Amino acid sequence: MEIAIYREEFIKPDSIDNFLDFYYSIHMEHLASDLLVKGLSPNQISDAVVKAIKIGKSSGVEIREHFLPLLTEINHEIMNDCKLSHLGYGLVLMNADVDLSVVGEFQVDVLKGYLENY
Repeated sequence: MEIAIYREEFIKPDSIDNFLDFYYSIHMEHLASDLLVKGLSPNQISDAVVKAIKIGKSSGVEIREHFLPLLTEINHEIMNDCKLSHLGYGLVLMNADVDLSVVGEFQVDVLKGYLENY
């Protein structure tokens, strides 16, 4: 007699998850820390990343395809960072501190592009 265990959901092996994370990361061309050059502070970037992830989740975006947390060395200091897809980068920049001109300019450019196609 053979015993079989039935599961309602398929559990992917870790190797598949690792491969998918690697595959998605290849297509992530930005780092959240790139926004330091645009005048954002580390705290502003961190807050914007958290907001962007929340928006992605509420919109049904597969988060792991657009956001990959990692550590980065900047000026001999290790800091939390996030690798971003184009969509992830845009969401972070769109949700950064609106008092920064780069954020306002980005939002206006996105809206102009959207309205041209509307």
